[in-house]
Amino acid sequence: MGRVSTIVGAAVLLFVVYLVFAWIAQGYFGLQVFPEALTRDGWAAPDSWADWRDVVVVLTGLFWILAGVAWLAAGVAAFLLFLFVRRMMRENVAPAVDSLRASLDNIKGTTEFAGETVASPFIRAYSVVKGVRSGLGAITDLPGFVKGRRRSGRKKKKR
Repeated sequence: MGRVSTIVGAAVLLFVVYLVFAWIAQGYFGLQVFPEALTRDGWAAPDSWADWRDVVVVLTGLFWILAGVAWLAAGVAAFLLFLFVRRMMRENVAPAVDSLRASLDNIKGTTEFAGETVASPFIRAYSVVKGVRSGLGAITDLPGFVKGRRRSGRKKKKR
């Protein structure tokens, strides 16, 4: 892409240099730089509608050619952009996704290990303690539980 713009820029620069040289050569030295067909004084504006129509048709054709060139350039640019994005996805994004997947698998393994080796014993010990407490509470609080049922049937007096 850089070579094409360099070539186009060089062509435009050479054309501008040619125009400046022609202007200087014709103005100061009286040299005939431009072809005679472009500089003859016999050209006049179109006199009839048919002549104007021909001028408009030619200008429209030139604009269509310019539009086609611009459309082609946009298509080539879009295709090159697609190739660039595809290469970036293949070279940069795919390895990053693989690395992320490996990291997530590592985190998953770490959490499973922590759950099995650290949390599991605490959960088991707590459930045993809770079961023993509940069992002892049920045995020791049985008379209070029965008394509590009797009391709930009576209304308490307000002081």
